[in-house]
Amino acid sequence: MAVGARSGPGEPEKRPEQPADSAYDPADDTQDPDGHGNESSADGGGGKSGKHRSFWKELPLLVVIALVLALLIKTFLVQAFSIPSDSMMNTLQRGDRVLVDKLTPWFGSEPERGEVVVFHDPGGWLDDTYTPEPNALQEFLSFIGLMPSSKEKDLIKRVIAVGGDTVECKKGGKVTVNGKTLDETSYIHPGSTPCDDEPFGPIKVPEGRIWVMGDNRQNSRDSRYHQELPGQGTVSNDQVVGRAVVVAWPLGRWSTLPVPATFDQPGLNAAAAVAAAAAPAALGVAGALPIVMLRRKRLTDRQAAGQAAAQATEQVAAHSVGQTAGRTAG
Repeated sequence: MAVGARSGPGEPEKRPEQPADSAYDPADDTQDPDGHGNESSADGGGGKSGKHRSFWKELPLLVVIALVLALLIKTFLVQAFSIPSDSMMNTLQRGDRVLVDKLTPWFGSEPERGEVVVFHDPGGWLDDTYTPEPNALQEFLSFIGLMPSSKEKDLIKRVIAVGGDTVECKKGGKVTVNGKTLDETSYIHPGSTPCDDEPFGPIKVPEGRIWVMGDNRQNSRDSRYHQELPGQGTVSNDQVVGRAVVVAWPLGRWSTLPVPATFDQPGLNAAAAVAAAAAPAALGVAGALPIVMLRRKRLTDRQAAGQAAAQATEQVAAHSVGQTAGRTAG
């Protein structure tokens, strides 16, 4: 008789006896209908309990990695800052969140005219400003860069002039940099004047420093108002945290912060302006030098010819005198 075949038409199929506690339970998906254990559950590869244990074991590691990455990004790449005042309207409004590029300064990049930059208080700019004390959660989130800095005293302004520039603004007039007038209509707050509330200059910006102003001129305590402090209102490049590149929040105000076109006008760069002024003089010297050298050579040749003629004349005269004296003696 073949194994598993029925012994007769009326007999039920015989199965090996199973213990009562190992009977098949339809609700238990770890067993197959024959009562054998599900191998995928036994090795933890397909059971639900294995998945839960694996997730909870990995969660602390994932949190640590996320915090480390956030700290590195905040330290070396990008940091979020909150706009606390109206000094940069309408470019930036109170409550905006901006992302500041902190990477390029690591490669030696320095602030340029027209950029919106965040910088530490140079000293005395925010003495009268109240800063609320953050709670422990705010301090932690600020530390890792997931929340704008709430403890450090930072400011945000637009760079108008850099080291070596001469900047000036007379009442009723416009801001000039190295003698070039700035067209500020694209970013200055509507209704504001360039400097009627606080005219200044001319001021020579020291090397390694910048002159900054807010876009809302009549509501901005910028470089103009701190000329009595060390630095005469300028800010050291070392105090600059980075350039604000994006308005990230609220989403309805998302936008980039490009450099206005007026800062790209020819001749604005002080070094370029000096070079441009010196170029005609240099060309003139280069063109005149051969002429001067040729003239000097001709003059030298004439002098040499004159000396030779004089010597010849003296020799002839001496010879004539000798002949005359010989005849007289004879």
